[in-house]
Amino acid sequence: MDRIPVQSSDIRLVGFENGVLEITFHSGGVYRFIHVPTEVHRLLMEAPSKGKFFNQHIKNKYTFQRLR
Repeated sequence: MDRIPVQSSDIRLVGFENGVLEITFHSGGVYRFIHVPTEVHRLLMEAPSKGKFFNQHIKNKYTFQRLR
């Protein structure tokens, strides 16, 4: 999975492949979310505030696993 650096005060990298969204935070945490629609990933990448979008549309909405 390719991880793309993003401009955000909270999020450092975003990866997406086959419904799996991986987010690396500046704090060092890495989370993998499953069954995320492609549209949600697209909207995250287009959002002016990726942290706000994450908190409103991804956090606590998809099954996740903490990798680090």
